[in-house]
Amino acid sequence: MAGSTDVHAAIAASSRETLAADYARVRALSTALTEGLDAEDMALQSMPDASPTKWHLAHTSWFFETLVLRPFAGGYVAHDERYQRLFNSYYEALGPRHPRPQRGLLSRPTLAEVKTYRSHVDAAMQRFFDTASPAAWEGAASTVALGLQHEQQHQELMLTDLLHAFSLNPLAPAWREAAVPGSGPAAPLRWHGLDPGLVEVGHDGSGFGFDNERPRHRVFLAPFELAERLVNNAEYRAFIDDGGYRRPELWLSDGWALAQAQGWSAPPYWREQDGGGWQQFTLHGLQPLDPAAPVVHLSAYEAAAYAAWAGARLPTEFEWEAAAGRWPIQDAPMTRYQLDRMLPQPSASLLGEAWQWTSSAYAPYPGFRPFEGPAAEYNGKFMVNQLVLRGGSCATPPGHARVPYRNFFPPSARWQFSGLRLARDAR
Repeated sequence: MAGSTDVHAAIAASSRETLAADYARVRALSTALTEGLDAEDMALQSMPDASPTKWHLAHTSWFFETLVLRPFAGGYVAHDERYQRLFNSYYEALGPRHPRPQRGLLSRPTLAEVKTYRSHVDAAMQRFFDTASPAAWEGAASTVALGLQHEQQHQELMLTDLLHAFSLNPLAPAWREAAVPGSGPAAPLRWHGLDPGLVEVGHDGSGFGFDNERPRHRVFLAPFELAERLVNNAEYRAFIDDGGYRRPELWLSDGWALAQAQGWSAPPYWREQDGGGWQQFTLHGLQPLDPAAPVVHLSAYEAAAYAAWAGARLPTEFEWEAAAGRWPIQDAPMTRYQLDRMLPQPSASLLGEAWQWTSSAYAPYPGFRPFEGPAAEYNGKFMVNQLVLRGGSCATPPGHARVPYRNFFPPSARWQFSGLRLARDAR
């Protein structure tokens, strides 16, 4: 697979040694995320949209085997040809696939066999880093970089998928046992006005960028205001207490129908206690609901209903990106990634803590071109019936969240670390 010209230019600036080190670091984190889990934990698939941890480990290895080693590493011998079908996700051009809703039925290969497969691919990738010819490396470098970003996406999915599965267990198991302290008093909600006019958005050509972030282009934005921080649990509880889930005038029609059909009355991992208090099921088990922490695991429908109740709205993805370039608060790159506190915390940064729903449909930018080769299926074919989220979350691996990054999910999705930041027209 050859990426676009700007991808090649960006990757060429990174040495082979740099990508080899990045590869080792990223792959090691995937393994670290599974520490303490049993084979039974890693085989769970709690719904069709989620995948077993074991499958994530195998699929990310499949990516490097299929898109790097097979086409570019001369003499590479596949670990098991049957894995081509088992661990293909959605690449129609690469052949038939095991049905996504049935990934949890794959008791074989065993977890031990998947780990062996992963070691086989890692050893072959190391040989490729060490011995690939200049021509082979030039052809593969952009795909290696894409594969690392791809694995980081799956690292977040490993956690959110496992959280969903564990939430259905009456024993309320924890991924990591931890007593999570509260965040203290919440900061008041402040607004920052922006009068951007004509702004440039999209990837600027430096470093890695997905195809859906290109090309960089200009959009016109009317004056608007953006909230300094994310909506917190206390504020969302006030929405619940005011009948927010019982007031159809606040909801988009599809969201109201879904909320009624599925009996929504609070975010999915909130648990009401006797006496009216709330707990939240987390990767650290049941924890007291932290009033000051950002509310998460909201669908876009819930986010939009809350915004209407608050007399505001969701920002467009371009308002969010323009604000990131002009934010009045020092917006340092996201560095917090704590395995013993995998929960969002209060922050005035635009990056991290919770993915932020926007009102923007996930659509191609003017002049969009997908990656070439098999990776053409990576992003473009999902540009329908989805909304864009921005910003990253507490579960987003270090170095993965970026300002132009366009995450996307259907508006009904609730199992991600998705929250909201309010916007409103300038007053």
